[in-house]
Amino acid sequence: MTLKRKCKLCQSPFTGRSDKIFCSPGCKAIYHQKLQQVTNTATASIDKILHRNRSILLEIMGKTGVSKKLPKSILDQKRFNYSYITGYHINSQQKTVHYVYDFSWMIFSDQEILIKRLHSS
Repeated sequence: MTLKRKCKLCQSPFTGRSDKIFCSPGCKAIYHQKLQQVTNTATASIDKILHRNRSILLEIMGKTGVSKKLPKSILDQKRFNYSYITGYHINSQQKTVHYVYDFSWMIFSDQEILIKRLHSS
């Protein structure tokens, strides 16, 4: 059964399947392009912080480092942003392990940080 509806983008009336929401492939493409632009704009600043955090960890670890414990003040001096991570979990010692892409870090009570590389390339 075909129903008369309005296009989600241009509001032009059209007929077609009951689950159809755009009048044409062009309107559908424009709608999804605009949606992607809004998403890119909203996430650009967060991505920049995450990439910077990863760069800081990479600089500290070097190309081949797998694990390193250091004073938290070193990350503080490099303006590491602890609020931006790509994931986390609570380990068996009830410590929070934070992830920034292929690195993890954990703060100890003595204000030292353990950084680990998850995958060596």
